[in-house]
Amino acid sequence: MSDGAGDARDGLLVGRDADLGRLGAFLAEVPRRGGSLALVGEPGVGKSALLAAVAGSAEAAGMRVLRADGVQYRAQLSYGALRQLLTSVPEVRARAAELPPLAGVLGLEHDAAPGHRTVVEAAAALAAALSRDRPALLVLDDAQWLDRSSAVVLGHVARRLPGTATGLVCAVRLGEESFFDHNGLPLHELGPLPEAAADELLRRRFPTLASRVRRRVIAEAEGNPLALLELPAALTEPQRRASQALPKRLPLPQRLQSTFASRIRTLPPATRHLLLVAALEGSGTMMIVRRAVAGRCDPKHLAPAERLRLVRVDDDMGRVHFRHSLIRSAVVELSTSDQRRGVHRALAAAWAAVPERRAWHLAQAADEPDESIAALLEEAADVGTRRGDGPNAVAALVRSAELSPAGDAYARRLAKAAYVGANLTGDVRDVPRLLHDARQASPDADSPAVAVAAALYLLNSYGDIDTAHRLLSGAVALQPEPYDLTDATLVEALTTLLMVCVHGGRRELWSELDAALAKCAAVPDTLHLLRTTFGDPARARPADWARLDTAIRTLPGTADPVRIVRIATAAAYGDRLHAMEAPLRLTARGGLDGQNIFPAIQASFLWSSHAWFTGQWAEARQVAEQGLRWCEEMAYPLRSWTGTFVLACLHAACGEYARARRLADRMDQWAGSRRGYAVGCYAAHARTLTALALGDFDEAYRHASRITPPGTFAPFAGHAVWAVLDQVEATVRTGRRDEAAAHVRAARDAGLDAVSPRLAMVLLASAALTADRDDEAVRGFGQALAVEGAERWPFDHARVQLYLGERLRRSKAPGRAGHLLGAAAAGFERLGARPWADRANKELRACGIPVAARIPPEGPALTPQQWEVARLAATGLTNKQIGERLLLSPRTVSTHLHQLFPKLGITSRAALRDALDRTEERRA
Repeated sequence: MSDGAGDARDGLLVGRDADLGRLGAFLAEVPRRGGSLALVGEPGVGKSALLAAVAGSAEAAGMRVLRADGVQYRAQLSYGALRQLLTSVPEVRARAAELPPLAGVLGLEHDAAPGHRTVVEAAAALAAALSRDRPALLVLDDAQWLDRSSAVVLGHVARRLPGTATGLVCAVRLGEESFFDHNGLPLHELGPLPEAAADELLRRRFPTLASRVRRRVIAEAEGNPLALLELPAALTEPQRRASQALPKRLPLPQRLQSTFASRIRTLPPATRHLLLVAALEGSGTMMIVRRAVAGRCDPKHLAPAERLRLVRVDDDMGRVHFRHSLIRSAVVELSTSDQRRGVHRALAAAWAAVPERRAWHLAQAADEPDESIAALLEEAADVGTRRGDGPNAVAALVRSAELSPAGDAYARRLAKAAYVGANLTGDVRDVPRLLHDARQASPDADSPAVAVAAALYLLNSYGDIDTAHRLLSGAVALQPEPYDLTDATLVEALTTLLMVCVHGGRRELWSELDAALAKCAAVPDTLHLLRTTFGDPARARPADWARLDTAIRTLPGTADPVRIVRIATAAAYGDRLHAMEAPLRLTARGGLDGQNIFPAIQASFLWSSHAWFTGQWAEARQVAEQGLRWCEEMAYPLRSWTGTFVLACLHAACGEYARARRLADRMDQWAGSRRGYAVGCYAAHARTLTALALGDFDEAYRHASRITPPGTFAPFAGHAVWAVLDQVEATVRTGRRDEAAAHVRAARDAGLDAVSPRLAMVLLASAALTADRDDEAVRGFGQALAVEGAERWPFDHARVQLYLGERLRRSKAPGRAGHLLGAAAAGFERLGARPWADRANKELRACGIPVAARIPPEGPALTPQQWEVARLAATGLTNKQIGERLLLSPRTVSTHLHQLFPKLGITSRAALRDALDRTEERRA
């Protein structure tokens, strides 16, 4: 396929010697190194012709060549381009079918709903396997029009090819919005032809063109090869000879569809019909085209279009390719709406075995409301939602609403599109428009879908907890009893109501939710767990925690980002996020791809809270800050407070008090007027940690008591589980030992010591803090430190070492105390918790043990992000793997490494580990 890069004579493209040399050099390296190259340029500049040339060279060299084309009209079909790539070579299709995720993409496993990450892994594995017996080249034309699912997968695969014998070369239009992310790939920009090359091209293709006409064409085309080839073709013969005046203005490249249109109009009706079927089908599969035109015409009628070089038919692969995308666009625009609907009906019949495709074509064929088609399209949207394909699901729901005969169904589906968009794609700002349209159609609409959409908007835009609660509880109460929780919309309403209750925290809010849940025959596990282990973890039963563990074990392979985030939310207070690392990281990385932004925000904050507790503080900062940037970009202020809380805790523990207080002030300001209990708890906890780091225990006690009164775990005060050790220390240090002991008893009565090893350690240490006798305290702290895996929570672990060291020093055992205090100081230093390290060092000096003055590292200090990049690089991770861990692009990781090497006095990754060890020794 060519987009007009120039005439090919003797294997050469006019004016493209340097470009061919660059592509030839890339191709020569593929068998040894693999890799990717993006060919970028304006429409019509010749990208397709160069791709065809490099593909031909690869085939001549004995390489296996797989091809796929992006198509505008196919953009809504998941994995369409990837399917085309995998089926472009029969032996590759057979090998792909052996991998379950790719078999699902190929439609061989109809029950499979593979997530992007599993498809990426399978596709990368297939590429590596293919290259072991024969070098391979993947060729992607018009990558800017790849469907979203294929674009995400192939974008990841492109970055995994270095080190294999597989290459990928793609053509991407400059300035075109695209799902395919070529950032970070090696680029070769294809510019306009020089004037001399343009003149040579015209002389070759149009030897009779008059010189002044040739000069006019060159001036108007501005070096665009497609315009150079097509503008003269639109002229009459007298105009070409300059015997007739040229038009006042020749059409420029962006208006070349008129050129294509004039050529398409000359085709026989059967040929034009075939072209329209191929254009609207999108994938170029001749088998489907043949089915759709059966009884009306035959594929042989494509011959006139082939002779005009409008299309190319690949008989071996059974595909039809348009020579240029503008030809396809012109074919569609030249057709009537009635013709397009007729073709879509025929295509729906041809795709009868694939419900999602059939539904889309039926929807495009419909010219009036049709409930049966609307229902099919809604089902397709539900499939897309479960696989995390938010944009396609929203588009399907909006079209489904347009096809709904009844106003209430129209309103419900538009509202559903609104809340699916808000829950997946981050389109919360579209909610008012969709709801306005829904209410215009059905003013009395009060469905759960409308309530969910309105509540999400109110919460995220204004933080209006009470109005959101009233809308949701009212909509739920109108449903027939017992509530049917096979209705996904009703489940969504109850789940959103639960999160409203969490933010409000008041007993009267929860009572309405519990009354609603009591009217349900069976409550889904996500909803049950959010109510128990997250909503009120101090009152969750062992059976609830066991049910949570079962749910976590079922997550590997799950493609639904909403389910992943909700199970992770239920797992947060129970210290189980480590068991969900892969799905959480996968969901967070989805935001980098521009897909499923809202789950990515939630996953980022969940993972950053886990990183805070497990001592991965540089990563916690990085991931939380990325989530906050997404919140700002997508207008999700409510969700920002979780990330703000993590950052405030980090600032407090590291002695960055002004920053911690500023963030706490912002949280309190937001929570105060809205009665936002949960955000108020975040602020109180951050202030508690700040006061503890400063040694202001009265202040710490006051703030900790805002979360829950000491000695009790207030109903629905889930955050109190995270604050146990802080609250007990503040209470003991202010002389309220009995209150502190009562708090430990309340925690044990709630069974929190059996919830997780961290809580077991925390409660043993808290009990030891309240002990009157030294031997009892020493024994308790020792038991806390002996909890299996206690080192996994280094900040809490170092605090317990500090408490035990302090007690031993006061009990006249300085020798034993010194070892523990030194270990605590070292642990705090590694984390960057300087106030706590200073406290441990002060105790060491009181033991008579000299403490070396802290010597700053030589040279400029590394930023927290640079420290984390360096640490991960020292373990042997690649730039891509580091980027996936820290939510950075590989290019950004590379930039950080080049900046930190001179700071550490090294020139390569191989020297990183020793340099970091030396720096840590100096810091200690």
